Amino acid sequence: MNDFNPFAGAFQIAEDIRTRKTTARDVLEAYLDRVERFNPTLNAIICSDSESARQRADELDKLSLAGLWQGPLHGVPMTIKESYNVAGMPTTWGMPDLKDNIADSDAISVARLKAAGVNLFGKTNVPLLLADWQSFNDIYGVTRHPWNQNLSPGGSSGGSAAALASGMTGLEAGSDIGASIRNPAHYCGVFGHKPSYGVITPRGYMIPEVLTYADISVVGPLARTAKDLKITLDVMAGPDETEGVAWHLKLPSATKHRLGDFKVAVMLSEPSSDVDQEMVDVLQALIDKLAATGATIDDTARPDIDWSRAHELYILLLRAATSSRMAPDIIEAQKKEAETLNPDDKSYYARMLRANSMSHSEWLRLDNERAHLRRRWADFFREYDLLLCPAAASAAQPHDHEGERWTRTVTVNDKEVLATDQLFWAGISGVVYLPSTIAPAGFTRSKLPVGIQIIGPNYGDHTCIEFAHRIEEEFGGFVPPPGYD
Repeated sequence: MNDFNPFAGAFQIAEDIRTRKTTARDVLEAYLDRVERFNPTLNAIICSDSESARQRADELDKLSLAGLWQGPLHGVPMTIKESYNVAGMPTTWGMPDLKDNIADSDAISVARLKAAGVNLFGKTNVPLLLADWQSFNDIYGVTRHPWNQNLSPGGSSGGSAAALASGMTGLEAGSDIGASIRNPAHYCGVFGHKPSYGVITPRGYMIPEVLTYADISVVGPLARTAKDLKITLDVMAGPDETEGVAWHLKLPSATKHRLGDFKVAVMLSEPSSDVDQEMVDVLQALIDKLAATGATIDDTARPDIDWSRAHELYILLLRAATSSRMAPDIIEAQKKEAETLNPDDKSYYARMLRANSMSHSEWLRLDNERAHLRRRWADFFREYDLLLCPAAASAAQPHDHEGERWTRTVTVNDKEVLATDQLFWAGISGVVYLPSTIAPAGFTRSKLPVGIQIIGPNYGDHTCIEFAHRIEEEFGGFVPPPGYD
């Protein structure tokens, strides 16, 4: 397939198959060839089942010859984050104790994607327990950045973003509790969407024996075009079969389709998390272009929120949510350590200790505080369509596997700051369950991708993605990294 474009969008691939410009088998073989060429260096795709994928491609091509189409993603080769259950493939979350855990069924999202026609041929790398803005673990090793292999592609959906950016797959899906879709999409220059909480059922996205769904955590798509985000979101969305007997999901359609019609607030910095000036310059250049289209831009408008307290609330609720994975003896030890803390200690580590051992009544008080925040955001979105902000404090950072996450630093404006400070930009929408889309915004002087975070009202997912689509059409979107022809 000399004329095959491995960086085409998923919708375009499906359209080319539908119009018989190519076949599902030919497209699959092209991607498998690229995996063989580029994955040994990047280590983004950590397991695959090429023979089953070939059989699936042939079945899809038989349908095509009969004039039948399985769905909007008919024949699109896809990989998916390792933490989704895919029948016959390992689900380990990077945990050595689970290296032999083979899923016996598909997550609901996976089943829906297959029903829409995707050809799922592999899984992509994650950090241990999905808890890092890097992607490395003792089972699969380290995933590298397609633009600079000395850098991390982000996490925890870092393998997803690296596979997409390098043109080794047609589509991806990840998860997000602490920017795990948004951070890698921003780092690698692809599109990503964190849905409104509850829009996509996470059933089948969990480690063995766990049936409850984590607070804040969502699953969602990554892609090379905004259009692919919308198609994939709509395929994945909706309740599971138990809840679906009583209700169905109908996300509101976007009502604005010209950039000049949007009224947006812009927040490019905040004392809680300094942002690297190189990145701010890229985002500001995009904002200036938006203003030139006639869009209403307000760089002072904000929800009526104490950002410092909102960030603290996010860290407490985030760590409370992830504490369910911890052994009881560890929680008890952390509870004792938390009791020794200075009450004025507001460090990430102190907040983590308090959250991991908080009582249920304490959690309920925090949840009520969150409900008040959600009302203030709702008030804000009665006046503004969207809020635009960074996805992180900087572009991609070097690999750093030493120590614990909360002791590591990143370089922002030539200063070393705690890596966990960047969680401010994850929590701004995460703690209040709001949708966020990442769209490519440009490149730093160091030639690293920068994404802009587009936050919308609750269930305003289509509006966020539509805005990203219009940015892509007007100013450009995904740019392939050099060296992956």
